[in-house]
Amino acid sequence: MAAAAAETRVFLEVRRRLQSALLILGEPKEGGVPLDVSVTPSSLQVKTPTGCTELRLPAEVRLAPSSCHGLRYVAGDGLHLRLQTQADFSPKLVSMFNQSSQAQECCTFYCQSCGEVIIRDRKLLRVLPLPSENWGALVGEWCCHPDPFANKPLHPQENDCFIGDTFVLVNLRSDLWQPRPELVPLETHCLSSENRFQLKPKANTKVICKRCKVMLGETMSSDRLKYQLRIKKDVHSKRSGEEATVMLTTETTKFYMTEIIIQPSERNFPIIPRSRFVQSVIAQCLVELSSARSTFRFTVQGQDGKAYILLWLLNSDSLVIESLGSSKSIKKFPLLEDILEADSGSAWNAVKVLYQPCIKSRNQSLARLWDSDISVHSLTLPSATCLELLLILSRNNASLPPSLRCMNSFQVAFLKL
Repeated sequence: MAAAAAETRVFLEVRRRLQSALLILGEPKEGGVPLDVSVTPSSLQVKTPTGCTELRLPAEVRLAPSSCHGLRYVAGDGLHLRLQTQADFSPKLVSMFNQSSQAQECCTFYCQSCGEVIIRDRKLLRVLPLPSENWGALVGEWCCHPDPFANKPLHPQENDCFIGDTFVLVNLRSDLWQPRPELVPLETHCLSSENRFQLKPKANTKVICKRCKVMLGETMSSDRLKYQLRIKKDVHSKRSGEEATVMLTTETTKFYMTEIIIQPSERNFPIIPRSRFVQSVIAQCLVELSSARSTFRFTVQGQDGKAYILLWLLNSDSLVIESLGSSKSIKKFPLLEDILEADSGSAWNAVKVLYQPCIKSRNQSLARLWDSDISVHSLTLPSATCLELLLILSRNNASLPPSLRCMNSFQVAFLKL
């Protein structure tokens, strides 16, 4: 998309709904170098005595060269100007979990980090969204009689998949005859001398990938069912067989969307860089919640309830096109440098967010204020993923032109859709 052979950095943010764009031409490495800027409906070209930087726009985006206005110089950034655009609206987002977890399909659950199979060939007969976390408090407004849902938790059946904001609930069934992949250690207790055994999973146990040891979710509850089976030693005999008792354990397990990939069983495991996957899942979650519930402020918290990040969604219609050149001012993080290099000279749909970190007792007063505000929605993720997300936000913030990195007391970042 970009043929960059110069030190000039080009940054273009297109707002699809506003049909406008902000163009920033970064300062050359050596001050006072003349710039020759050429704007066409389908491309941008910046020439200097040492080289040329060109950005070609996606087919659905067109610039209006005659609409250039607001030209100004910003120290540390370079030249700023605005243009009118003709940009088609991005297609409606469909969550990867709603899309891949279609009813009547056999699906396989993978660990996103290493590709380990967690659940193989699970036929999902029902894929249903869960109500909001505060639905119980609203029942009194809906019903004129006592709460009919009291003490009735929503536990999925064996072929169900319930979808929450940042997680999915599935039912894991284990028995002595059909062993399942061992996600968490299980305690085995001998009940009698008749060799009957009961598998008793620990309450609220973390579900850990057995290959890479990443936390995938947690067990929510367990219900033990007792079955009487009639087993015949000789299938041709007319005599009644012996009765045996088999203890089955059904577990409602919460898998976090940032930790697993659900694919139809006929498809192979998709290799997606971790940073890109986390950004996409969080960005889609913000877009869906803001559209469905008109919620734009979010608290990202760990599974222990500790707040890590305060997020404020600004817009979800941005298209970012940039050529980073070889700028030395962009702060790099070793874990994400490969993604940074891959993104140089690319175009991507994104959501624009304001954020404040809450780690190490930072912004505690603001976090308490948001916690008491009913318009703020909580997003629960594994604590390690919260730190990953904070690192991604910091990296994305550091890659922006300096004048775009802060807004009031918040930091600014783009999350890729």
